[in-house]
Amino acid sequence: MAINITYNLFTMAKQEKQVLLIISGSIAAYKSLDLIRLLKKEDIKVVCVLTQAGKQFVTELSVASLSGGQVYSDVFSLKDEAEMGHIRLSRESDLVVVAPASADIIAKMANGFANDLASTILLATDKPVLIAPAMNVMMWQNKAVMRNIKQLKDDGVKIIGPASGSLACGEEGQGRMVEAGDIFDEVLKCLNQLP
Repeated sequence: MAINITYNLFTMAKQEKQVLLIISGSIAAYKSLDLIRLLKKEDIKVVCVLTQAGKQFVTELSVASLSGGQVYSDVFSLKDEAEMGHIRLSRESDLVVVAPASADIIAKMANGFANDLASTILLATDKPVLIAPAMNVMMWQNKAVMRNIKQLKDDGVKIIGPASGSLACGEEGQGRMVEAGDIFDEVLKCLNQLP
């Protein structure tokens, strides 16, 4: 009987975990759908924010279907912002994950920009942040991107990847978003380190 009680408490604790997943604009956005599946399979609630650029690669319908919840994308939504949605979203989750993290959203994070819902949430959050960069190899190697990555590391943002290999543009090199399974493992590690 004690084993069942322990198991039930463990299961309840797992179900209380919540990840806020921000999907930014990159061809690698399709991998975020696999990440949602993996998290849901582990009974982790996933709340999703889709940037305007992200919408060019995955649809709100596919993200909502997999996450089982509303997809947020507009900082000026009357319904959501009447409840201070960007503040609520930034605080209700245990971990904020940006996957894929485009050069654009990395620059916004590093420089404190808040001109859309995703960047506003990232500026307002008091939770740990994990990003999975994804971009062309020359973009990744650009000095401005390297400065931004250094700033994010200094700010305590956890960074996984990018990986090397064939890129969507046909070039080879570092810039591929790591696989969903690798991000999932890192998410579990981050969640397990929380108090």
